[in-house]
Amino acid sequence: MENYTKYRLKTIDELSPFLAETDNVFVVACNKCFKEFETMDEPDCAQFVKLAEEQGKTVTGSMRVDFLCNKCQTEKKLKDAIPEGTKSVFVVSCGLGIQTVAELTDLPVYAGANSLNYTGHHGMALTKKACDACAQCYLNMTGGICPIVDCSKSLINGQCGGAKNGKCEVSPDKDCAWEKIQNRLAQLGRLDELKKMAVQVRDYNKVNFDVIHKYVTDIRDSRFAGYYGGVHPSERKELSEGAGLVRFPTPEEIVIPLSQHAGAPANALVQAGDSVKVGQKIGECAGFISGNVHSSVSGTVLAVEDRLHPTKGGKVLSVVIKNDGKDTLAESVKPNKSLEELTPDEIVEIVKEAGIVGMGGAGFPTSVKLKPGKPIDAVLLNGCECEPLLTADHQVLLNYADEVIYGLKAMMKAVDAPKGIIVIEDNKPDAIELLTAKTAELEGIEVVTARTKYPQGAEKMLIKRVMGRQVPSGGLPADVGCVVGNVSTAKAIADAIQCGMPLVERVVTVTGEKIRKPGNFIVKIGTPIKALVDYCGGAVDDDVIFKSGGPMMGIDLPELNVPVIKATNGVIAIEPDVSQEVSCIKCGRCVDVCPMELSPLYFSKYADAENWQGMKDKNVMDCIECRSCEYICSSKIPLVKKIKAGKNAVRGMK
Repeated sequence: MENYTKYRLKTIDELSPFLAETDNVFVVACNKCFKEFETMDEPDCAQFVKLAEEQGKTVTGSMRVDFLCNKCQTEKKLKDAIPEGTKSVFVVSCGLGIQTVAELTDLPVYAGANSLNYTGHHGMALTKKACDACAQCYLNMTGGICPIVDCSKSLINGQCGGAKNGKCEVSPDKDCAWEKIQNRLAQLGRLDELKKMAVQVRDYNKVNFDVIHKYVTDIRDSRFAGYYGGVHPSERKELSEGAGLVRFPTPEEIVIPLSQHAGAPANALVQAGDSVKVGQKIGECAGFISGNVHSSVSGTVLAVEDRLHPTKGGKVLSVVIKNDGKDTLAESVKPNKSLEELTPDEIVEIVKEAGIVGMGGAGFPTSVKLKPGKPIDAVLLNGCECEPLLTADHQVLLNYADEVIYGLKAMMKAVDAPKGIIVIEDNKPDAIELLTAKTAELEGIEVVTARTKYPQGAEKMLIKRVMGRQVPSGGLPADVGCVVGNVSTAKAIADAIQCGMPLVERVVTVTGEKIRKPGNFIVKIGTPIKALVDYCGGAVDDDVIFKSGGPMMGIDLPELNVPVIKATNGVIAIEPDVSQEVSCIKCGRCVDVCPMELSPLYFSKYADAENWQGMKDKNVMDCIECRSCEYICSSKIPLVKKIKAGKNAVRGMK
């Protein structure tokens, strides 16, 4: 493919005057973007180091960075990287990278390269249009502030005299670039260098700065709301958000998998021929990370056998029950003591016995979360429902607000947290209004409105957005004093305490452009997904793909004869993705949108080469598989599939 290299290393004749003025130099080089991606460093850095040393200069160190103009990432990498005693920094990159480094250090910054073939701004790096591809970089002489793009008139010979209070007369909202340059050079003790600026005649007609500025400002405002990265996929929630909550008819036969949670499958407590009742325990948790399983109907056990699972890609041991239609309650289903009377340990035990797990999709046993072993100062409830199409949690908030608040109180008491926060995205104003009114007089509980952005509901993003805390690499929310739960999980906790009812049903959205009649339903665990789809009129045509969950993180359903489980928040019918994968062009968009601040482009390359150590070194285990990188990928690379392969391989490494 064509190489859109953005810069070329300056010649020794161009570099010598600047090297002559300084010593003890640190070198920062950008690995060139918009070119065929290779997992190796560009040679320019080593070439510059060699030239500097040949000039008798001491190089205190060097670093190579992908997408140097991505200020968020570069700031982290540059922090503490420049050794003490360094007197100047030479940057080998296009003008964007040079200016980024100049903003991040108080040392003199020099351009080690000339910009080429470049008139825009890097993909979605959210940096301003900072390079006009002059092919002769002025940043050496101006302290890293570009007189071409930062000055509304593109002056290169000093101030025009038209600045007022430090603002440009052409663009009053824009700082005078030349005043910034002079202040910067004065700070560095380099004002005399302005005399080196050669007089040149330039066209002072300027590209419409206001348009560019507004464009970039708007994107920054939306992209950096709460946490780094994220995307804004089309929501399409209007398909089902107007459909009220309906109780789905219980089928004649249900299939309840003994594996509906993270960790070990439950051990069967029943066998064929046994009679069971609603809420009766039919599966005992088989370890610390496991979960109890209960019957959602009354009737007779037809079999305990392997049946297809909706998300595990195979068969798991399941209990098949013939429904007698009587909904006879088990004797164990009875209200517990009041929340005020319950101890924290008793709350955790009730949650464990009820088989309550994370209902946002992960299925992690909630009783384990409520035993963090560390001080907790806040419980966060995820009411964002940031996945497109899904509206199940929205319906839970509207129809079970009191139960959600009760469940939050129980979680707060279980972990001794003084604060409880319900986080709802701003695309659910009715839920925000309702929950805000109901919590107005409650001490320690508040509703936080978050700007809509995916994957806002991921627990690490939620903590960063609401608490301003960064969960460390490989860490858990408890490491920063937080516990995060789903609003449906909180509602299930309320049911378990107030009614004694274990987790035997949940709200499920059935929706998508390909479903005839989208809706939201209260569904018994074990109900066949095919029954849900048929009830909604089926698909409009055969050109359809079904998923359990949302379009971003949902699991493909090649077979509909699988049951609803505790983590089934939605069933969607959408158009198949027919895009074809092509080679990575190293545009950097996946880096810009990764909320975990990883480098997904390396995961693809390393997975293809089976370089599992490389994936581990790039922190693949921190990936939350949100699919933002795959969504934004210009080359349509199935990144999540490759990331999952890498994770499995890393887990198997000794």
